[in-house]
Amino acid sequence: MSDPDASDEAAGSAAGLHLSNQICFAVYSAAHAFNRIYKPLLDRIGLTYPQYLVLLLLWEQDGQTMKSLGQRLYLDSGTLTPLLKRLEAAGLVRRARDTQDERLMRINLTESGAALKAKAMPFPHEILCAAGRPAERLIALRDEILALRDNLHASAAPDRGAA
Repeated sequence: MSDPDASDEAAGSAAGLHLSNQICFAVYSAAHAFNRIYKPLLDRIGLTYPQYLVLLLLWEQDGQTMKSLGQRLYLDSGTLTPLLKRLEAAGLVRRARDTQDERLMRINLTESGAALKAKAMPFPHEILCAAGRPAERLIALRDEILALRDNLHASAAPDRGAA
């Protein structure tokens, strides 16, 4: 809802249920558009988008726990485990029990997994070009979306109770 006056009217009327007035659909459809841009880039290096996200975190800090990766990516272990197994089968990561606490699974990059970082270096610039917006505006938009996500998570927290 871009017009503030229209948003107040739309919220309490049938217009509030128009697809074009839904921020959730704007974010959802933008995510699909991002995926269409990322797919050919990631195909060049043999990764899926979720695999790329895992590698981004490991390129930032190798040796993270599976729990930490799941928390940062908002993925449960049932989703993350098969994803990590595929990365391991591709020779990009190694999974091993933590030597200090065997309950934890540590994920480490292999030499091949670390080497993919150089091949992915042009991706942010390619995304910036595809977005057709100045970097500053995209950074501000990212920050707004992250704040929105955090507010939504806080509102959906289990301790808030159900009405």
